[in-house]
Amino acid sequence: MMSPKCIEVVLTRLLAGYLATPILVVDPAGTLVFFNEPAEMLLGKRFDETGEMPASAWSTIFSPTDSHGAPLPADELPLMAALAERRPAHRAFWIRGMDGKQRYIEVMVTPLIGLEDRNLGALASVWETQP
Repeated sequence: MMSPKCIEVVLTRLLAGYLATPILVVDPAGTLVFFNEPAEMLLGKRFDETGEMPASAWSTIFSPTDSHGAPLPADELPLMAALAERRPAHRAFWIRGMDGKQRYIEVMVTPLIGLEDRNLGALASVWETQP
């Protein structure tokens, strides 16, 4: 069941649905509230199949690791860093998609800050790349 969203997040989700760039949207608590069709290819499942995921789930389900294979703690993932520090964050790392495939991705995250300094969450652009 989807939680109520502010209009800015609803519009961000709508925009992401029209982009070819893989996009993930999280709320201020880090809950993954949406990922678009291009992101489904990288994550290995459709959003309709997963629905929203709390940060505790998505930060581990993809088994993020650095280039040496060491697990990345949740607070070192760009989405969580951007939420905590309210600033853009970027990092490249390995994930295992829900389809079992290993992918090396680069993630650029922009915090979503609304009028009157409201924390609305964050938007992540994701690219599959080479290590």
